Amino acid sequence: MGEVTYHPVMRKRRGVGSAFLGLFVGLILGFLILSYRLTVSNQQQLTIWTSMPGLRSPPKASVRNIPRLKDDERINSSTSNLLFVGVMTAQKYLDTRAKAVYETWGKELPGKIAFFSSESSTVPENCPDLPLVPLPRVDDTYPPQKKSFMMLEYMWSNFGDRFEWFLRADDDVYVRTDRLEKLLRSVDSRRAMYIGQAGRGNSEEFGLLSLEYDENFCMGGPGVVLSRETLARIVPHIKYCLRHLYTTHEDVELGRCVKKYAGIPCTWSYEMQSILYHNSSGVQAFTGNLKKKEVHRAITLHPVKSAPHMYRLHNYMRGLRIQDLQQERIHLHRDIHTMAQELGVNLETLRNYKIADGVRLFPVDPNSEDYPGDTDILGVPASLRSFKPTTSDEVIPWDFLSRLEYSLTDSNPRRRIHSDIKEGLEDITREVMASINSYSRQRGRVVEERSALYGFRRVNSYGADTILDLLLVYRKYRGRKVTLPVRRHIYLHQHFTGLEIRETVNGVEVQSRQKSDDKSIHSLFHRGFLNLNFNSEEEEDSIRSKTINFIVPLSGRYEIFQRFLQNYEDICLTSGEKTALLVVLYPHKSENSFNKTIDLIERLKYKYRTANIEILPISGDFSRAKALDLGVSKLQADDLMLFIDVDIVFTSSALNRIRLNTLPGRRMYFPIVFSQYDPKVIYGKTAKQDKFIINEISGHWRQYGFGIVSLYKRDYQIVGGLDLSIQGWGKEDVEFFEKAVKSDVDVFRAADRHLVHVYHEIECSRELANLQLSMCIGSKTDTYAGVETLAGMIYANPNILRFAKERRQKRTNPAG
Repeated sequence: MGEVTYHPVMRKRRGVGSAFLGLFVGLILGFLILSYRLTVSNQQQLTIWTSMPGLRSPPKASVRNIPRLKDDERINSSTSNLLFVGVMTAQKYLDTRAKAVYETWGKELPGKIAFFSSESSTVPENCPDLPLVPLPRVDDTYPPQKKSFMMLEYMWSNFGDRFEWFLRADDDVYVRTDRLEKLLRSVDSRRAMYIGQAGRGNSEEFGLLSLEYDENFCMGGPGVVLSRETLARIVPHIKYCLRHLYTTHEDVELGRCVKKYAGIPCTWSYEMQSILYHNSSGVQAFTGNLKKKEVHRAITLHPVKSAPHMYRLHNYMRGLRIQDLQQERIHLHRDIHTMAQELGVNLETLRNYKIADGVRLFPVDPNSEDYPGDTDILGVPASLRSFKPTTSDEVIPWDFLSRLEYSLTDSNPRRRIHSDIKEGLEDITREVMASINSYSRQRGRVVEERSALYGFRRVNSYGADTILDLLLVYRKYRGRKVTLPVRRHIYLHQHFTGLEIRETVNGVEVQSRQKSDDKSIHSLFHRGFLNLNFNSEEEEDSIRSKTINFIVPLSGRYEIFQRFLQNYEDICLTSGEKTALLVVLYPHKSENSFNKTIDLIERLKYKYRTANIEILPISGDFSRAKALDLGVSKLQADDLMLFIDVDIVFTSSALNRIRLNTLPGRRMYFPIVFSQYDPKVIYGKTAKQDKFIINEISGHWRQYGFGIVSLYKRDYQIVGGLDLSIQGWGKEDVEFFEKAVKSDVDVFRAADRHLVHVYHEIECSRELANLQLSMCIGSKTDTYAGVETLAGMIYANPNILRFAKERRQKRTNPAG
């Protein structure tokens, strides 16, 4: 081979020329490649903006759906720029789960929210404002790995410089936004953070997820929070992470990508299991009782598979927030109350008290609906001695609680603990334990509740007082580990928060038009609890304009019917109440009063010629069900009806409540009537008492009586009407009540002290069916006298006990 020689000048000249040529060709090729990529990128962005317009491209169709931010809004520039939430969903869930998320916690974020779905997804018709991002070249197949990574890329590209934190969420998670905000503001968002419930896979997957011994991932269900710095580190490598997938689990691959390019694992914290809570019950999660410590202490709750349960959970959380605000208001009133006493300021002058010239303590007028309440009532310090009785009659006894409840004020002094009391005790215990363990992590201990051994409870004018003896378990897990059983007494005062009054007409809330100058809580207490007064003409028109159609079935009982007509005349006819009376009259087998009853009604019609009073004579055997059904047939579909008996006396207040509590197509009203005991047994033969005296001596509440009901005719027909095969009195009302309960119309029951069943002797005919006869005999014995009166009679006559004892022995002794 020949020897090759190089001249230095020639080598230098070729090197410069090659460099210029290479630079020129590289610029041309780079410009062409950049132009092509920009063209493709613009086409992709145009596809996205068609369904979800952004901040940097001109919108076309759904401009109102994208979260809009001003150019000067950056990190820390606004309270609404803390968090951006990306919710992964699918087309089939947009009108259910996604809509529920957007209309519940999605409206309360300290930031913005958007929903990410397949490229063919469209905004649902039932939620046209849903902020939807159809991701290009992404479908709704499972697992949603590509959807997750492309969502993160979109969030960073469009909002990376606008928010501190980014939440990756599913459409079946509920987020308590106020608590999440508190958590995120306590963490430095400038650091790379990857926050969630750490996992390494279940027992079947352990070792199969290609994770190193020190690697983990944040479980996707309860939500994953990424700081801005974390997102900035991983987004440039999204495509690499998508090309190198080791499993089918989207959250595992996201954790692997974060570990590789952000250099951080998911937060190793045992506390995350409770604050980012995953319920393993699946579709049954959060469908039952929500009053559980796991629900109360969580920030996110997963999974909520049903949209109605998402709304239910949101309403429950709003209720807890209202309780917190009410408690905060009580604390502020107590501070004001204490300072007023220290400064010698009269509490009655606080309504218009001025802290300085032109600066009022309460900026709103006491008559305003925004007035926070009277300090002399709401500001009373928490104490078991807040209420100070002035006489022995005002002393409120304590009820004793153990396995049973013992009360001196109840006719049944030893009884089971009612469900409302039991639920209240559970609420108290849960909140107390949460307060005890609020700083348990810092102190290295935890206190667990085992059971309530016993307790005392009472209710006074300021609130409820409770004393509990709890059996607890003290566990110390830092330093020397200790587990000890302990007993502690809890002294708790739950203060009333004031009255909340709403006025509704046909179930629709209206603005209050009351013109009273004194609407404070203090004045309401002095005038009587809920002493509503409808004085203005407008209020009378809106409430009293409904005509109540009385339907009265009648057979005989002339003297009692006279009393009923006199009561009807006094309450309805002389005062101009809008009522109509229809009497369905049957002849009586033994009482010859058919014609006399007709004459009595005709005389009343002649006296009040404009009154709407009708009589419907019917022949045959008496049937209350048929009588009421015939009365209903004479009315129109929109008429308000009242099924009533001649034994009832009433006042105008009762009629007002009937109009308020009966709503067409929505609610039937079954008032609980007060039934009198035999006045001869209670008061003696000569005593004459007011019919509206309500106490345990004079009578009892007919909780199992359903014969008095107000409803609209159309609802009567929807429910199915009365059973016309039932003859005589009884049973027809019970069956109709059961039909109403099973229907779509709400059933409302409440005790009404102005509907009184006047005592009369009950005759139970042996011709009645067995069930009707049994019900009749039961009603007859119930109306004799109360427990206290009967006990007094027995104690005063020892022969009664002796007779009962001998009779019991004869029944149990076969030889007798």
